[in-house]
Amino acid sequence: MFDNPRTGASRACVAVGRCQLASLHALAVSAMGSLVVLALLLVPVGVGFRLLPPAARALRVLSDRSRSRAERWTGVRIGPPEPLPVDRALNARKRSGAIIADEGFWRDLAWAWLEPVIGGLLVAVPLALIEYGAFGALVQPFIWRLINDGNWYAFIPVHSTATMCGALVLGLAFMAVGLLAAPAVLRLHTRVSRPLLSAPRSSRLAQRVERLTDTRARALDAQAAELRRIERDLHDGAQARLVALGMTLDRATRLMETDPAAARELLLDVRRTSEGALQDLRELVHGIHPPVLADRGLGDAVRSLALDSFLDVHVETRLPGKLPASVESAAYFAVSEALANAAKHSGAREVGVALTYENGSLRATVTDDGHGGADPSRGTGLAGVRQRLDTFDGTLDLHSPQGGPTTVTMEIPCALSSPKTSSS
Repeated sequence: MFDNPRTGASRACVAVGRCQLASLHALAVSAMGSLVVLALLLVPVGVGFRLLPPAARALRVLSDRSRSRAERWTGVRIGPPEPLPVDRALNARKRSGAIIADEGFWRDLAWAWLEPVIGGLLVAVPLALIEYGAFGALVQPFIWRLINDGNWYAFIPVHSTATMCGALVLGLAFMAVGLLAAPAVLRLHTRVSRPLLSAPRSSRLAQRVERLTDTRARALDAQAAELRRIERDLHDGAQARLVALGMTLDRATRLMETDPAAARELLLDVRRTSEGALQDLRELVHGIHPPVLADRGLGDAVRSLALDSFLDVHVETRLPGKLPASVESAAYFAVSEALANAAKHSGAREVGVALTYENGSLRATVTDDGHGGADPSRGTGLAGVRQRLDTFDGTLDLHSPQGGPTTVTMEIPCALSSPKTSSS
């Protein structure tokens, strides 16, 4: 909503430049893959033991760079494998043995041999189209008179002004096709490279188990802290008021016959105390599970947050059904925290909130037009949101360059609980 405008032509030019970088990167990958193979071949004579560890680490640097570029260029996150064994306490022979036993190393090596053949040729297609098109559009008009009748451009024999114009038009068409194809080629390149660049299945399962163990422990800690907070709020708030209310009622009962005026004042005080106790209970319930969520669903609950904010908040929801109550509660409080951060720290005037459900996940995106530069390591707001989402195996991604805009993207895997449509 608040992205700086960029024309399609400029995006295509950026994609072409990225294709050029990817093709050069493929050459570096090929050279490093050859070096690793040479190190493996030299292992039997002993030299390979010293050459293999640094070569494997250099290859891992290239594969890590490809993973980060895939995420920056196409938005596809590729999980890295476990780090290579680099225990300095081991000698070169044992380090090499540990590297050879590492499954991620062999996946890197397979990628290093396939990337130049498949990925490199793939990203070269738009570059070749643009270069060949430039020859037809920018070179043929000046050289066709100097070349004999054997001058052909693609399927056009260039021997007259008319055929030269045809070559020029065809060259422009080739350039346009190359520019338009570059973004799609980058996405296809990521899809082709992803199977080998991603972590091995055993590694992903181990990371999954470790993540679930960690999030379960944090969820239990958060639940215990929440119970303590509820107990403290009840003890210091509603419970104290109700105790005071009972004592005041007892005094009013004793004064009813002897001093009706004083009893009346005490009863009025009881009324005020009961209203305060009810307000405390409402705030407590709202902090646990806002009633608007149960009554009207996540979309309308977020709209109520927008109405309460002093910023100009635009809410867009595309939810094809009702979500589980626990997921709606987590998303509601996450969006609430993001709006609070935008109001306190960003200097924003407008905020856009988008709620969508795609591929089995609820996605909440909060974008503000503030000055950017948000740092998730400072403060506990976003850390608390991330901890809340971790309970559902959700993710939080923050993009906040200096000058803005700031975009917080939160995803929670979940299933729809009802097919009722809600959109705006």
